[in-house]
Amino acid sequence: MANQRLTKHNTAMLRAAFELQKDLSADALLVLLDGHTDWKKISQMSSDMELDKPVIVAVDSSDDLEGAAEAGLRPLALNKEKAPLLERLQHALLEAAADEMIKINGEVIALYGGFQQGRLDSISHLKLDERMRRLTTRDLQMLESSVPLKTIKTVVDLAVQIGLEGREGKPVGALFVIGDTRKVLDHASYSGCDPFRGYNRKERSLMDPKVQEDAKEIAQLDGAFVVTSDGVIERSRQMLEVLHEELNMSKGLGSRHWAAAAITRRTKAIAVAVSQSTGTVRLYQDGFLMLQIEPMDKGIKWQEIAFKPPSASGSEQ
Repeated sequence: MANQRLTKHNTAMLRAAFELQKDLSADALLVLLDGHTDWKKISQMSSDMELDKPVIVAVDSSDDLEGAAEAGLRPLALNKEKAPLLERLQHALLEAAADEMIKINGEVIALYGGFQQGRLDSISHLKLDERMRRLTTRDLQMLESSVPLKTIKTVVDLAVQIGLEGREGKPVGALFVIGDTRKVLDHASYSGCDPFRGYNRKERSLMDPKVQEDAKEIAQLDGAFVVTSDGVIERSRQMLEVLHEELNMSKGLGSRHWAAAAITRRTKAIAVAVSQSTGTVRLYQDGFLMLQIEPMDKGIKWQEIAFKPPSASGSEQ
């Protein structure tokens, strides 16, 4: 079990986060930690300041959350131990919203360690309505699709990652067409060599994180992913040949979104498109835009600080 001590410094940062939450009337405080800590002390600090808003404590392992709920906190297991800070923070916010710990249009104070493990050093004030949108089970059930919710959620989560991260510092767009595979393939043709061709179903399943990473790489190439209802990539790099008649689309959307709407008009599939220019994820069904997910802001690119110590003979200023 990993531990994170509530040192004098960490306690002071917690106090500052609580004070900011109170001053701004934020809907919740999210504390992103590296492991188990003194949950009762955090809860007592919240009580001492007479705060009645949720205190969400997020760590990577559920084992490290032992005792958090009993102390009156909202525990959240991330399972993102090796992920970058921004991804862990975003995932915590998304899961908290999905579990209805925070409101989609709410404000959250987030406390986390950005520079050194075990040391809380950063506080952010996040307005979620400006930064992200999360699919909830209720949102997905509105689709009334034969595609299982688990498959749609997996593809949407992957699409959000592609929109947020890009690849090698460059923005990347993508298109996933899920379900009604046979009819979808009637309107598809290869745009180039399919890297997934020849592999067995297990090695093409998006339920496998390794396959998701492969899909992120292939997303840089032209063409759509055709995905079965159970989340297996049937084909990649597909050009969709469908007419765009009778479609009512917003101005400024490119061919990827027109193709997404058109294929769902012709079939019972669901299409998930990632905008290369903005990272926005849009979900289409029956030719209509059903859901739109805005990614969080791009992450900070940390740089080493160039520091040259003063010479021994130099004078102080």
